Amino acid sequence: MSSAINLLPYQKTAVENPARFTWNCWARQTGKSFTFSLRRVLRGLARRRDQIILSAGERQSREVMQKVRMHCHALAAAMTLRGCDDFAGMKLRHLEAILPGGVRILALPANPMTTRGFSGDVLLDEFAMHADDRAIWAALFPTLLRGDGELDIASTPRGRRNLFHRLASNDTFAHTTLTLADAVAAGLDVDAGAMRSAIGDDLAWRQEFCCEFIDEATAFLPLDLIARCQDGRLTTAVDWPRLGRREANLYIGVDIGRYRDVTAIWIWERSRRPPPVTAPADSSTEAPSRRIDDDILFTTRGLIVLAAAPFAEQETVLAGLLESPAVRRCCLDASGMGLQLAERLASRYGDHRAHGVTFTAALKSELAVWLRVRAERGQLHIPVDETIVADWHSITRLTSHGGHVRYDADRASGGHGDRFWAAALGLYAARDDVGDGRPGLLTGGPAAFGRSGVW
Repeated sequence: MSSAINLLPYQKTAVENPARFTWNCWARQTGKSFTFSLRRVLRGLARRRDQIILSAGERQSREVMQKVRMHCHALAAAMTLRGCDDFAGMKLRHLEAILPGGVRILALPANPMTTRGFSGDVLLDEFAMHADDRAIWAALFPTLLRGDGELDIASTPRGRRNLFHRLASNDTFAHTTLTLADAVAAGLDVDAGAMRSAIGDDLAWRQEFCCEFIDEATAFLPLDLIARCQDGRLTTAVDWPRLGRREANLYIGVDIGRYRDVTAIWIWERSRRPPPVTAPADSSTEAPSRRIDDDILFTTRGLIVLAAAPFAEQETVLAGLLESPAVRRCCLDASGMGLQLAERLASRYGDHRAHGVTFTAALKSELAVWLRVRAERGQLHIPVDETIVADWHSITRLTSHGGHVRYDADRASGGHGDRFWAAALGLYAARDDVGDGRPGLLTGGPAAFGRSGVW
């Protein structure tokens, strides 16, 4: 029946694959959802068994069901031309199709309870993007036990820290990998060169279109970059004598938490590198160009972590720091629960010294980029501390289907991002005074990272 629908060779092979369990790593824009939704419609008709399609979200579920409707209409038209009325009585609903023999095709947002509520064959669409993949997986196999259930998994890669990557080495599955270049060679009508130029991001190209599982694809700070920032002479203990020195230049960043997350208070000291020893002037060579703030260093002078501390206690701790003559400025997360604390401290010490910052996607991106640029320039000195490493490395850089970049914490890695955002806010507090009064990071164009890791 698939002959009623035009398919490229690789799509036809996938639709007709006899394997019970399939794992399919396909590039974007190669027809994943179209191909595997058709496979489930045909397999459902052949097996007289309900088909469940789990997508990353409700919008994706609606899009997959639209493809199911297209398949059903094409198959019904083909049967009508042959003089058959097997598709009479077919019903197409918002997220459900009822086919001949009472076979149901359901497209649903993925969550563990959805999986437990139905039985049938399953398609995990864009499984690498599912937020709760482990719980879904744990609930899935009882669904497949009755009636020799089938399972198709189809997705584009999203790093290595998910079940989709782990299943790449599971011999129970029949595996296929399809890059954009493979699809074009098989007849897909796409200008790959134009897409490569337009995306302008080597990381995104390799992951989305070359099907590469890149460990640091979601880790914003590679482990080797964090290691280069570490200084074995430093500790997380607050350097109280330095806070008492009026000539010191200290800046504080505060990420507010209460129950689920901790409150992290990061204290930076800003100083300047010693001037380099210069060789005698040589008129035949030019001195290398330097940015105006290349000689600035940020050294950790303390990290306070408050777990489940009442806001009154948090205010007392921060007030004790702001009383220090060395503290020039403190930036606090004033989003949500931190707003009242930020307002109270600003009223007490002035907005310049205790400045509330409302997190937006754009500002979080700017803060994250600012910290990474400083790290790449060798300007950050942090203690050797496993919790800091886990927390900084937990920050993920994710690109939506619309091309929007956001930064978040990958909690599965053991970090929550609190210490990272506190450190970033501390650097933000120091940005108004970096030598000549100009910010060290200009935001008029795209951020340019060093070529460490996969950046």
